[in-house]
Amino acid sequence: MDKHEGRDAGTIRLDDPWYDALAVGWGEGEEASPPRPAPGGSPAHGASDIYLEVQRSAAFQEVRSRYRGFVVPATAGFFLWYVAYVVAATAAPGVMARPVVGAVNVAMLAGLGQFLTTFLLTWAYARHARLRRDRAALDLRWTVFEQERDQERTRSRGAGR
Repeated sequence: MDKHEGRDAGTIRLDDPWYDALAVGWGEGEEASPPRPAPGGSPAHGASDIYLEVQRSAAFQEVRSRYRGFVVPATAGFFLWYVAYVVAATAAPGVMARPVVGAVNVAMLAGLGQFLTTFLLTWAYARHARLRRDRAALDLRWTVFEQERDQERTRSRGAGR
């Protein structure tokens, strides 16, 4: 059976403007050329201008703010939890060696807690990104894609004259 046939074919749709798009300018052997003048004689904005414009936009700043609002406290909390584990293991070996159940001691539970915390933090990050940033980031990608497409159309019309 062909992988494109069947019940699941076409059920997943990724609304990403760059999905399956060629990486223009990457390894195609063409040297980067300076921006061509736009019709009317004024120089066209380069791709870097588009990215700088998006970076300065309120929507981009909101996405970055949401990212930092999660990552900074989560990183600080996880780092403090890790340092507390290491300090407790070196400064209070008697407490860490205290048995909890059978051969399982406090140090083993805390060490397993490190793994559990890692998985929980990964889940929380993915959930936060999906609920609070992905849609806005995708909208920004569409904005950049459309601006680049419009810029390329303007260039091709100017070159065709």
